[in-house]
Amino acid sequence: MSTSDELEQHLDRVPTVAELSVRLQVSEEDVIEALTASNGYTAGSLDTQLEAASPASTLMRRLGFEDARLSRVEDLHALKPLIAALPHRDRTIISLRFGEELTQAQIGQRLGISQMHVSRLLSRALATLRSGLLHDGH
Repeated sequence: MSTSDELEQHLDRVPTVAELSVRLQVSEEDVIEALTASNGYTAGSLDTQLEAASPASTLMRRLGFEDARLSRVEDLHALKPLIAALPHRDRTIISLRFGEELTQAQIGQRLGISQMHVSRLLSRALATLRSGLLHDGH
């Protein structure tokens, strides 16, 4: 049993900092520092129910989810140097396809090449990016 608990039982109330200081024979500053430090760590069960109405609402369920948006940011961050390494025309095609959301036929018209050629260039560029991501461990 801690000194604070013993004093609380004896006094029938929570002891003051001064009372703890006298009992422990330390300065009040040391007591305050110890009380602050003791509040910094509280162990609790991950199975603690957070909402009475929902038995499935546990701390573990709240802490244990993956944020898909974070994964997307990581993917985009990993893609940036790979896209920068592509030839200019491939970067343009990717930008038009995924940035402006143009169809392959629209991209072909804009660049003066056939839709089939756009398809081949896009497939090659995406394969290069995919390979780069896999090579980096993503």
